[in-house]
Amino acid sequence: MNTLKTTAIIAFATFTASVEAQEQTVNTSESKVVWKGYKVAGSHEGTIKIQSGTLQFNAEQLTGGEFVMDMTSINTTDLEGEYKDQLDGHLKSDDFFGVENHPTAKLVFTKVTPSGKNAYDVQGSLTIKGITNPISFTLSVYGSKATVNLKIDRSQYNVRYGSKSFFNNLKDKAIYDEFDIVADLQF
Repeated sequence: MNTLKTTAIIAFATFTASVEAQEQTVNTSESKVVWKGYKVAGSHEGTIKIQSGTLQFNAEQLTGGEFVMDMTSINTTDLEGEYKDQLDGHLKSDDFFGVENHPTAKLVFTKVTPSGKNAYDVQGSLTIKGITNPISFTLSVYGSKATVNLKIDRSQYNVRYGSKSFFNNLKDKAIYDEFDIVADLQF
């Protein structure tokens, strides 16, 4: 009788945990990721596609997540024609993200802490060009949507082109190390 009772308790606990813990797959075609980079003489922006992504929840509380970005999809949206093609090619080259050798970037949530209604402070590991560094940001969840704004320091990932962190005398040709990512996620 004791074995039957123990088995029933384990089965109930397993069922309860599986009902509460849920993994939501991000709809990659409905989600949008916009990047914006800054230079002394202005800025450029564009999009990048999510290759895959999931968010983990316990009941309705965010507990984790993981995203893979398709670096080969870097697309400039504020230029057209030859200038757009040149910038897209340059961003994909070894001067910047080296997509031939590093076709993806990855973000893994390592700690998620509720910080307000629908808001979470997230700590994670971001890998770009095979280099992994910690990153912190706030993510908001509303129903089946999530939004996040990231500031990424490209110099931490050996993205050196036009960076004052690596080169002197760039003057108005300097490109700032930090760039922004704004993601609107659907799941």
